[in-house]
Amino acid sequence: MPEAQVNAITLHYDERGEGEPMLLIMGLATQMISWPPAFLDALAAHGFRVIRFDNRDIGLSHKHHESRPQRADVLRGLAVGRLAKADYLLRDMADDAAGLLDHLGIDSAHVVGVSMGGMIAQELTLDHPGRVRSLCSIMSNTGDKIHGRPAPSIMPGLGRSMVARRPTDRDAAISLGVETWRQISGPGFDEDEVRSMVTLAVERDPEPYGRIRQLLAIQASPDRTARLHSVTAPTLVVHGLLDRLVVPSGGMATARAIPGSRLLMFPDMAHDLPRTRVGEIADAIAANAARARAGSEAIAG
Repeated sequence: MPEAQVNAITLHYDERGEGEPMLLIMGLATQMISWPPAFLDALAAHGFRVIRFDNRDIGLSHKHHESRPQRADVLRGLAVGRLAKADYLLRDMADDAAGLLDHLGIDSAHVVGVSMGGMIAQELTLDHPGRVRSLCSIMSNTGDKIHGRPAPSIMPGLGRSMVARRPTDRDAAISLGVETWRQISGPGFDEDEVRSMVTLAVERDPEPYGRIRQLLAIQASPDRTARLHSVTAPTLVVHGLLDRLVVPSGGMATARAIPGSRLLMFPDMAHDLPRTRVGEIADAIAANAARARAGSEAIAG
């Protein structure tokens, strides 16, 4: 698998398809292998050069072994956001994404982010506006600490799974991963498919602390709402009405904050990319990218 030296760290990535570049940014504690293959195929079929990568501290990318986050740090950040402290912020992860584009010789790309990846994609658009042709923020929020927070019903189990010590036994680690996905997924949850993905994820990355450092990065990053008013890139916001991890108000707040954005919500989608919807989502992303293409042609003409 190819790797890139970016901002003094290593990022692992891969590509498929040919055409306009499209950068996919995955979410919290989730490796690039979690993108549904059907989704990748659909984007490639639309004529995109699809690029996915492991964020820092996950998968095969750089791990910050020099620090070990403490459970108390996470709990303090959850209770009082202003007390959150982190080794890096979402802005640094956005710089990683920009560095990957540099490595690939890409001036600008369409950018799609899921959950924490949506937050990173927003930061990339804000800090490097010339690098983002179009933006798609999926099941994410603006970081305002009010909208898009986890539903109370999911918080106890979610909190325990995020800060608990990861099982050293392989089968136990896989079972925990499957159950976590079950908690956040919608009615289209496919246990066999998820178990296969989680098994590969555990084999690729046994490091237990990266997910906590990423969570601290979210907690310590500032609200993006006011800055998002300046975004001019054509933007699509996608959210599931059944999402309990980032409740739908997160997507609504994102769409309100970004001028001219389009909001697409699905009644049967939770915090996942259900197989029954990936085709529609890919079509909507392609249509949003076409808005950017039309705008560029109008300017050139």
